[in-house]
Amino acid sequence: QVQLVESGGGLVQAGGSLRLSCAASGRTDSNYAMGWFRQAPGKERETAATISSVVGRTYYIDSVKGRFTISRDNAKNTVYLEMNSLKPDDTAVYYCAARSPTASGDNLYTRAEFYNSWGQGTQVTVSS
Repeated sequence: QVQLVESGGGLVQAGGSLRLSCAASGRTDSNYAMGWFRQAPGKERETAATISSVVGRTYYIDSVKGRFTISRDNAKNTVYLEMNSLKPDDTAVYYCAARSPTASGDNLYTRAEFYNSWGQGTQVTVSS
């Protein structure tokens, strides 16, 4: 298991940008698939973006395509979510998650139930 700590959330006006960071510690010697998920008040948690364990293939939900970019720096054990052209609908608590490697090769997981380590979340608020 790894421990995850998110940072970079805050209040921004519509059209603005934020970059979220997720620092991993603990057992970082393995290749973890990573993801960013979000939960708005009164709504279910949803996937925002995920990145595969080795090659760095990415997945985005339709509502963030072209605006959000997920990336990873394995040397720093950190995953990022660059968010541009933010909208009020992007307001949510954003969570970073990791999936322990259970299969060899490059693995991309798009659903939250596949992830087994979670950060505490960081609030993103976009004002209109």
